[in-house]
Amino acid sequence: MIVALGVVVVFPLLTALALRHVSSAHVIVFVELLPLSTAIFGVLRVGERPQRAFWFFSALGSGAVVAFALRHGIDASPIGDALMLAAIVACGLGYAESARLSRHLGGWQVISWALVLSLPFMLPLTWWAWPASFASVSHAALWGLAYVSLSSMLIGFVFWYRGLALGGIAGVGQLQLLQPFFGLLLAGLLLHEQVPAAMIVVTVIVVACVAGARRFSHAAPARPAI
Repeated sequence: MIVALGVVVVFPLLTALALRHVSSAHVIVFVELLPLSTAIFGVLRVGERPQRAFWFFSALGSGAVVAFALRHGIDASPIGDALMLAAIVACGLGYAESARLSRHLGGWQVISWALVLSLPFMLPLTWWAWPASFASVSHAALWGLAYVSLSSMLIGFVFWYRGLALGGIAGVGQLQLLQPFFGLLLAGLLLHEQVPAAMIVVTVIVVACVAGARRFSHAAPARPAI
């Protein structure tokens, strides 16, 4: 239930509501705080104990992306900020809990049960938001919806949850910092959009921070008694 509420229901819903008040660039600023949220709940729910250097690299990586977004200008909205903050907390909790469960149930079982448990809530919303006609909905939009439903909400989570369970919630969770840059790379390759030089510099910084965070994501070995 925690995974279903946090990842399937609350995070997408609050993010969509926040986008009615703020821009996508503003949302990205908060999404880049998700690795920190995931790591914190990994400590609280699973008992992971990253070293102090982990928190330094994690904060530095998140700060680099946030600073880049702020430099390019974002709008502000108290309602949008509150919605996104709640969404990040809910998603971080859902990720940590899903990793804990995946160690016992398996990655595909956890996301499958989360989707099943979400049906009683999602089906009424789907019926309420069902369009009167699909004439104005393009085929590209329908294919996009199908891709998000199958890939982002099912197949992707199978590997993500398994990775969190095997590699550690705090350490593997830092890979989320690379998500916007993979999107930028695909935008350049598929949509032929320009990639700013500043984004390349930030990408290098974030990659270094992810590597550093992964190195110190586990507790330091105990020193032998003298």
